[in-house]
Amino acid sequence: MPAKYTLKVISDFASAHTLRDYPGACSRMHGHNWKVEAEVEASQLDNVGMAIDFKAIRRQVRELTGVLDHRYLNEIKPFDKINPTAENIAAFIFSGLSAALNDKRIRVKAITLWETERACVRYEEE
Repeated sequence: MPAKYTLKVISDFASAHTLRDYPGACSRMHGHNWKVEAEVEASQLDNVGMAIDFKAIRRQVRELTGVLDHRYLNEIKPFDKINPTAENIAAFIFSGLSAALNDKRIRVKAITLWETERACVRYEEE
């Protein structure tokens, strides 16, 4: 069975949003201190013995979440058109991180986005 390495970095950002057409309090503007767990997978190591440097993953996650940090998400593409739900934000981060990191050895495995300490969504693609 081939080896598989899964690396994880954790980052965070704060933002506000409004859930359009939601039948409850979340239809009003409110904010969250989001926590992002980014998992990257590799089946082989480089000549240094790493799959990818944790710093490289963290830098890309921070770049992606930097456009969301301390912002009203409903004013930022694509959330000006789609609801800025935890699910859609996780997919947005996954897509951006995949575009930045995926290559022959590395692929983004999953994004887990924590909206609160007790509620999160995990997004991954097959």
